[in-house]
Amino acid sequence: MKEVNRDIVKPLRVNERIRTKEVRLVGEKGEQLGIMLLYQAREVASKHNLDLVEVAATAVPPVCRLLDYGKYKYEQAKKERELRKKQKVSLLREVRLRPKIDNHDFEAKARSVRKLLDGGDKVKVTVMFRGREITHLEFGRRLLQRMTESLKGVASVERQPMMEGRRMNVVLAPAATQKTKIEEEVKKSQHAED
Repeated sequence: MKEVNRDIVKPLRVNERIRTKEVRLVGEKGEQLGIMLLYQAREVASKHNLDLVEVAATAVPPVCRLLDYGKYKYEQAKKERELRKKQKVSLLREVRLRPKIDNHDFEAKARSVRKLLDGGDKVKVTVMFRGREITHLEFGRRLLQRMTESLKGVASVERQPMMEGRRMNVVLAPAATQKTKIEEEVKKSQHAED
């Protein structure tokens, strides 16, 4: 199986891979060292025990920076991992119902939808019609209305009930409760004080 490269960081040209006559050189701390020929910039980099890295290839002349490329790549990968940790992947899950569902079965489905919403996922509640059930669309509409009413505090309706072929569905998204909003505001005020 082929491994997929998920790096957001674009590969940069380093040292011998840079192919221009002259470059604008930026020092290790961000100071401008001026425009110089490529071989002179390489000499400056080797004198400081650093790598010459092309950071802006489209500029005229290209901008190169003196830095430790291995350390730079490590720090970029570390930042990328931190961003991935903070990222929440929201899935669209589906719960299917039939128009003639019993009360107890409906309550069980409602509990499973509530559990999915509490987990942060969006839920598509689908009523499937078979045979002649399609002639009584109002049963499906009432069922979806009942589901949204039973999940009033937990979910918000993202997409109103609509027909897709022989199925009627509604999309529910997790609703931000007042408690979580208050907790976020408290965290923000604490960070502002620090």
